[in-house]
Amino acid sequence: MLAHRNARVAAGRRVAAAPGQRAFVGARPCRQSLVAAKAQKKEMMMWEALREAIDEEMERDPTVCVMGEDVGHYGGSYKCTFGLYKKYGDMRVLDTPICENGFMGMGVGAAMTGLRPIVEGMNMGFLLLAFNQISNNCGMLHYTSGGQFKTPLVIRGPGGVGRQLGAEHSQRLESYFQSIPGVQLVAVSTVKNAKALLKAAIRSDNPIIFFEHVLLYNIKGEAGDKDDVACLERAEVVREGTDVSIFTYSRMRYVVMQAVNELVKKGYNPEVVDLISLKPFDMETISRSVKKTRRVIIVEECMKTGGIGASLSAVINESMFYDLDHEVVRLSSQDVPTAYAYELEAATIVQSSQVVDAVEKVVGRAAVHA
Repeated sequence: MLAHRNARVAAGRRVAAAPGQRAFVGARPCRQSLVAAKAQKKEMMMWEALREAIDEEMERDPTVCVMGEDVGHYGGSYKCTFGLYKKYGDMRVLDTPICENGFMGMGVGAAMTGLRPIVEGMNMGFLLLAFNQISNNCGMLHYTSGGQFKTPLVIRGPGGVGRQLGAEHSQRLESYFQSIPGVQLVAVSTVKNAKALLKAAIRSDNPIIFFEHVLLYNIKGEAGDKDDVACLERAEVVREGTDVSIFTYSRMRYVVMQAVNELVKKGYNPEVVDLISLKPFDMETISRSVKKTRRVIIVEECMKTGGIGASLSAVINESMFYDLDHEVVRLSSQDVPTAYAYELEAATIVQSSQVVDAVEKVVGRAAVHA
């Protein structure tokens, strides 16, 4: 059984006040209303933010529906659809048989005929069984039909290297799907961008493959309101710096920031950019960062051979070669199936100490700030 499967909705969730309800004393809002406004910005876990995004979009648009294994009565393997079938019914939150190729095809067909399906994979690795539908149908139908059909479809679910989940449940699939024409790839990393990006993905007319890391569902943070919708093709500058640009995404954002804490103590000033959009890359943000620091390190959980870092490195070398003072360095997972043993699993993926070593090598000690 997958990790965190027994997560439950927190009891006593606060209900937001209705829009426009404010108490006034003369011309000023009373103290109670100000306190209530602050209370609305509560912290939640990522799985709660994803659930809230789905709920809000289903409420806003009756064509939005969810399908997948255990998404209905069970509430999803990580509770991202918990209780939604009670609110919207079994036909809008549809439990499917264990047949990924079948229900992915059903999702593509639903999108072609005017719905906006969200197809959940219990684990993104299982969606390899639906690769034919994603590649030959989902990504290509708009083009092969001469624009007669569109496929506004979101394919989402847990992926990445977990904690001792074994090889089949710890796959790094970004590069598998990156080469499919006609689909967009988005990897979320925080509570806020998870909710805002999922809302944007549901509203998009393009097929979106939406990566959620299995180890990030329980991180906490503030989520935006109903109107907070993010751009699907924009990277985020997590930390401004001048010494080196570190490009990363998903859970590796936290590994990099852990390394940055150590690097700052040593006098380094790295810039950290969360790619978020894995296809297409936000080349405007990437180019601006490269031209500022002139050094690049790419940190990813994907494999080094044919991974996201390989694609990004190629683009940077092709278009910004003369802006670089050092070759692009890639820190990637080992090209091996992920081991179950904890020590071997840790050796498979990038650790913060490797990021520290890479920055020291690329920047050089002579460039360290006093």
